[in-house]
Amino acid sequence: MKHLLQRWFAPKPRLSAQQAERLASWRALPEVEHTASFDHTRFVVVDVETTGLNLMTDTLISIGAVAVVNGRIALNDSFYVVLQQRESSRKENILIHGITGSAQREGVLPADALMAFLEYLGKSPLVAFHVAFDETMIKRALRQYLGISFKHPWLDLAYVLPALYPDLMRSHRALDDWASRFDIRNDDRHNAVADALATAELLLVAIAQARLAHETRNYDGLRKLERAFHHSRANV
Repeated sequence: MKHLLQRWFAPKPRLSAQQAERLASWRALPEVEHTASFDHTRFVVVDVETTGLNLMTDTLISIGAVAVVNGRIALNDSFYVVLQQRESSRKENILIHGITGSAQREGVLPADALMAFLEYLGKSPLVAFHVAFDETMIKRALRQYLGISFKHPWLDLAYVLPALYPDLMRSHRALDDWASRFDIRNDDRHNAVADALATAELLLVAIAQARLAHETRNYDGLRKLERAFHHSRANV
């Protein structure tokens, strides 16, 4: 509880002049038009690894991301960073994601790591599987280390996919369920980049099905499918 209170009421972080300049440059980037077609859009598909699953007390260890540019996965447009930790996470946690204690302690300073992520992201819309977890962990870290309130568009494939494949809604809930369904291999599960790549492949599946079944042509169309699914589940 003490650490939680310290995090909640911590003073705004002091950024170096260079960090402040980089952050101002990112803020000044023009917003992306979400009605542009899939063939003229850059999505950033993201996954995170953390010290645990508690959204209030656990911390962000790594961010992995892969871009989908103009309807194709761009492997040369990817991102990975390990944030420096004061203390290594528990052994059972390390066994899940494979980021060793020394790698955690020798990671990139959190403010620099997060600034690099923002610069990689630009203003492209974010995509994840079960957005609530990734978004919360990234937003908390950005507030803690850069002092910003991160308000960015996210698309949750955990809701888009069942909206597109309602017959699979009850049997397919986890990332692994959907990946298996579409023969998407992930030989390094719980590595942030590998999971982001698998999610990016699912995004391509969703785009193809949305075009075919709903004549959806852009990010806004996928968001509408997501919201419609939320609404339908709320009325069940």
